[in-house]
Amino acid sequence: MNPRLDALHPYPFEKLRALLASAAAQQNGLTPINLSIGEPKHAAPERVAQAIRDHMGGLSVYPSTKGDPALRQAIAGWLARRYSIPAPDADTQVLPALGSREALFAFTQTVIDPSAGSVVICPNPFYQIYEGATLLAGATPYFVNADPLRNFSSDWNQVPDDVWKKTRLVFVCSPGNPAGNVMSLDEWETLFKLSDRYGFVIASDECYSEIYLDEGDAPLGSLQAARRLGRDDYRNLVAFSSLSKRSNVPGLRSGFVAGDAALIGRFLLYRTYHGSAMSPLVSAASIAAWTDEAHVKDNRRLYREKFDAVVPILEKVLDVSRPKASFYLWAATPGSDTAFVRDLYGRTGVTVLPGSFLAREAHGVNPGHGRIRIALVAPLADCVQAAERIAHFVHTSV
Repeated sequence: MNPRLDALHPYPFEKLRALLASAAAQQNGLTPINLSIGEPKHAAPERVAQAIRDHMGGLSVYPSTKGDPALRQAIAGWLARRYSIPAPDADTQVLPALGSREALFAFTQTVIDPSAGSVVICPNPFYQIYEGATLLAGATPYFVNADPLRNFSSDWNQVPDDVWKKTRLVFVCSPGNPAGNVMSLDEWETLFKLSDRYGFVIASDECYSEIYLDEGDAPLGSLQAARRLGRDDYRNLVAFSSLSKRSNVPGLRSGFVAGDAALIGRFLLYRTYHGSAMSPLVSAASIAAWTDEAHVKDNRRLYREKFDAVVPILEKVLDVSRPKASFYLWAATPGSDTAFVRDLYGRTGVTVLPGSFLAREAHGVNPGHGRIRIALVAPLADCVQAAERIAHFVHTSV
């Protein structure tokens, strides 16, 4: 067996199941409400379902690893419209993927030389795929803790020069998971300059880019930042996106990578052997999703209604505020986050995720300790009911 498997940590939801198994079940007949998992629950667009029905013949065709040219063009066109940039070259700078999770993992295996003592820098807290992909590629993760004083962004000045010299890949997540923070142009400029100096690749996870709360203030994207700073070739930069959150189709497993043509070319070579080609049926459904914005705006409206209803309830009892983007609340707890989650579930049936499960201890601290992630993915009425239960729990427990 691959000995690197032994280095993997339990997934956060495995740890959550073990934690809740010890909770005293006092829920007083309350219906459970799960706000722990970032799985979209809004209805999938009908146009996507219709595209699937219309292209069932795609099940009888071997797909191309490079993907349907029409899908690559649709993605390039969406990037141009969304970020007000020239459309990336659909032939060399865009590659469909089976969701951002698969692509993030596989891309890491492409970039890392396991014999070189490579370091991969990850935000902390983080999406656990970053760490798992790093460990299985034979590299060492280095965590940059989120700074509450910087709206939970990463302070690249935390990283010493000797670590930068060994760094081959940096993961960024903007909008961030779990805090919903968005990288500014100045932050991108700092990271690009570091990439030029040390030669590392930037993997920009942007799966929450279309869940933002101000319709007039869409989050800055990495390719957009690069163009604004004159980096028209996107050197050492690859952006990752997905339809899962944007279009409420997590089961479709559809996303893309876009950016540096040289990196995309090497990634395509890897994928030729990796076997991650997208079915023509999924391609057709993806084109239907990427070429329509009406359902995406409606999706944002639904999330905005939840934040408008829930935040006023919770901010009276917890240190919490609206994020710029994503569908999460990153709330501070009065004491241990794990005890809070366990007792909250036991008394109210509401499940949220301990922040410490999303982070690692680094530089003497686990930056998720004393926080919880609340995913506002359930229907509005359930989110409100959960918020009211949380508020009552805090009032009667503290």
